[in-house]
Amino acid sequence: MDKVVHSAADAVADIPDNVSLSVGGFGLCGIPSVLIKALLDKGVTGLDVTSNNCGVDDWGLGLLLREKRIVRMTSSYVGENKEFARQYLSGELEVELTPQGTLAERLRAGGSGIPAFYTRTGVGTQVADGGLPWRYDDAGNVTVASPKKEVRDFDGLDYVLEKAIVCDFGLVRAWKGDRHGNLVFHESARNFNPLCAMAGKITIAEVEELVDPGELDADNIHLPGIFVQRVVPLTPDQADEKRIERRTVRQKQEA
Repeated sequence: MDKVVHSAADAVADIPDNVSLSVGGFGLCGIPSVLIKALLDKGVTGLDVTSNNCGVDDWGLGLLLREKRIVRMTSSYVGENKEFARQYLSGELEVELTPQGTLAERLRAGGSGIPAFYTRTGVGTQVADGGLPWRYDDAGNVTVASPKKEVRDFDGLDYVLEKAIVCDFGLVRAWKGDRHGNLVFHESARNFNPLCAMAGKITIAEVEELVDPGELDADNIHLPGIFVQRVVPLTPDQADEKRIERRTVRQKQEA
């Protein structure tokens, strides 16, 4: 039951090229930055990644993207990464843009053994009708577009069929975790992490604080250990290194 692996390098050592990854985080909040760096150092390439976004140019998944280790992204938002836009528009990267709630539910469904589900989101748009550009060539022509999806009437309303997402590996970051893989996330850093953990066939969690089984209040556990296969405890320096995309401040008002 002890799932602790004492280094990120050891935790990702068996991840080969050309696999699919579900990666937690929202923007740069709650991203498994240590595991991402370990993958970068290992030299893994040909990655098909599902994550809400793709980091920024110099942090998070943006590090893998910069080295052209990612060949396909399934995301809901990609606006903070100029290199992402460049690769996509020049035909170097395939991108499946998915409505954010739909992306979350596709991940949850994959982890719950649900192969597909119907949703109102996207009805009457290219999400359902097909034709969204997934890949361009270097001349700006669309070479791969999204397919038309099944639409079905329920009680007089149309719903589009969306398929679940299951990935070979899941990478997440938690605030606290025990040796059995039970995880607790801190406030907004929970975001996509539980869903990406559920969607991974083998999920690796980096945790800022490792505790022994029984120390976590069972009522406060956000993700049960059944969804986690490996736990990597972070050093204090690794746990403290967190970034945000943009810092917005105002001048302190005088009393």
